[in-house]
Amino acid sequence: MNEPTPSAGAPEGAAPLRVAIVDDEEPARRLLRGLLAALTEVEVVAECANGFEAVKAASELVPDLLLLDIQMPKLDGFEVLELLGEEGPAVVFVTAHDEHALRAFEVHAVDYLLKPVSGQRLAEALERARARLGERSGAAGASGPGASAARALAAAVRPPGRLERLLVREGPAVAVIPIEKVDYVEARDDYVCLRAEGRKHTKQQTLGELEKELDPSRFVRIHRSYLLNVERLARIELYAKDSRVAILADGTRLPVSRAGYARLQELL
Repeated sequence: MNEPTPSAGAPEGAAPLRVAIVDDEEPARRLLRGLLAALTEVEVVAECANGFEAVKAASELVPDLLLLDIQMPKLDGFEVLELLGEEGPAVVFVTAHDEHALRAFEVHAVDYLLKPVSGQRLAEALERARARLGERSGAAGASGPGASAARALAAAVRPPGRLERLLVREGPAVAVIPIEKVDYVEARDDYVCLRAEGRKHTKQQTLGELEKELDPSRFVRIHRSYLLNVERLARIELYAKDSRVAILADGTRLPVSRAGYARLQELL
């Protein structure tokens, strides 16, 4: 195995690159920790055994870089990236599988390392990360890896109408909401508000994006600002001339547009 040079491309006097290791396998974390220990100007600020821990660590510790596995239980690497949003840390994917490489670069990952990782390749990835972070800090309004791109790619590989859960970041925590628990979704600019089991959750995504991922036999766009889980619909009432309102089983009232009423009629 080729070992990295001690500097790993770090400029003299540079601040340490703050790195979080995310992998569900302890031997893989141990290997990365050992390789990073051989490099100068690198500080490991967290080791995470799953995606939930990664989101929490990124929120609380604000690392510069994630060394992120892709295939993990509970949350995979792309879901972590989506939850961290546009201002998340730089990302180097570290995985045993090469089939995700194109997706990784489409969400603007710094690098893509195949296991077992060599010290030289890791040093090269860290050098690229430093360059990327330098570009980001020097550009006004520069963004992170790209939450919208991660969402789009996740939707592209998911069978149509088979979204089974929604992931919502709430500070350092992550709420996992089964689709069948969602009553309705309301548009709020570039966000959506999900109402499920009496609680409301805010997610950074447009209503149009989310609509494409949901099962059209279950969720219907009843208004430009509302998607309704038709299983919650109790009745539809005429509110005014050509204006209707959907009454949910719990008494919630949602506006129904003319086009939305036509969609409901087709489905029901």
